[in-house]
Amino acid sequence: MLNATAPGAASLSGRIDMASCAGLAQPLTQLAAQGPLRLDLSGVETADSAALALLLSAHRAAAAAGHPLTLSGIPAGLATLAGLYNLEPLLRAGD
Repeated sequence: MLNATAPGAASLSGRIDMASCAGLAQPLTQLAAQGPLRLDLSGVETADSAALALLLSAHRAAAAAGHPLTLSGIPAGLATLAGLYNLEPLLRAGD
């Protein structure tokens, strides 16, 4: 689930997987392209490689618009998965 929590801030929560990413992709990339965004992932219960693809898409949208995307509250499982795909810099993007 994607929630805008304040101007320039949003959170993802619940299961972020292949089933849920389809509904999150467009709103998240639009939000990331609108301006600097701090995305809190502390509410993410589980995530798979589709979650990494979702974050990569949001990062690309933000970068294309010239805005930073900062991630916080990254779950350990997602960080481990990012390491397997050599995507650790994605999780540090905007820090």
